[in-house]
Order: sequence, then C-alpha cells, then structure tokens
Amino acid sequence: MAIAQSAPTAPDLLGHQFRPLAGREPVDLRRTYGGDVLLIVNTASKCGFTPQFEALEALHARYRAQGFAVLGFPSGDFKEQEFEDEQAIQDFCTLTYGVKFPMFQKVHVVGPDAVPLYRQLAEATGQAPQWNFHKYLIGRDGRVLAQWGSRTKPDDPQIVAAIERALQAPRPAAR
Repeated sequence: MAIAQSAPTAPDLLGHQFRPLAGREPVDLRRTYGGDVLLIVNTASKCGFTPQFEALEALHARYRAQGFAVLGFPSGDFKEQEFEDEQAIQDFCTLTYGVKFPMFQKVHVVGPDAVPLYRQLAEATGQAPQWNFHKYLIGRDGRVLAQWGSRTKPDDPQIVAAIERALQAPRPAAR
C-alpha cells in the first residue's frame, strides 16, 4: 500500500464524466460521488483476479449506506482480458458475480491513452495499475488515501480498516 503525499482534491480528481457501462448519459463523478469514500478499481472479465468482483460487491453493499461506493472501470489494457462489447461486460458482471456497484464505460488505465482520471490517480500515488483489479481509495475530501495492487483482495483487513477509517471523516459541507 502506498499513501499519496500531495493528491489532487475532489474538484480535480472527481472532475470527470463517464458513461455508465452500456449506458448513454454520462455521470458527473463530482456531482454524484463528491463527499463519498470511493474505491476505484480497474476491472477485467477474463482475468485470474476476476473473482474479486464478489468481495468488491460485498464491500459496496456493506458500506454504501455510510457513503461508500466501489466504482468499476473495465479495461482491456492488460492482455486484452476484457470483452470488447460493453453489454457483454455488463451481462457477465451481473449474471456471474451479481455486481450492483457502479460500473462505467470501458477505458484505458495505462499508457498514452489512459483517461485523465487514471493519469491523476497514478500521479497522486506514484503507481499506475500494473494489472487488472488495482484499487485506489479516495477519501470524502477527494484525496487519494491509499492504493493496493491486484494481489491484495478487496476484503483484506488492511483495505477494510482503511475504508472504515475514511468513513469516520465528516462529509464536506457542500456536496
């Protein structure tokens, strides 16, 4: 786990819009999730770490009433382990793992085509995803609190403790 030293604040980090997976209307991350604790994860349907969807969904269900959300961003950046078709991704995630947490459009998370959100996450932590299921924890103030690689399972006690600490912070006055 690495802690970010001078992370972007919510207006910078969450100042992006993404379409919901297989959807049409973009979601403004700041407007929708500003003030929440977020676990941002790059996902892939055909990866050895894909079973992490179950633990991610369990975290989302357990803490969402307290202002927590898992945000999934499918990506085929690592050995093209994601379906091309977003509807196929959505069907796979929902039918195979019961995913209900927000999933967004398929994006690039590394390299020159990485979306600005992932470039900012890498800059804030000094760590771009090295593989699928890299996790970034964002505090209520929009700052990156920590990041974990693919091998760290979402229900790892270190991640759970970090989420619970972050949830103790008061929500910002203006959402």
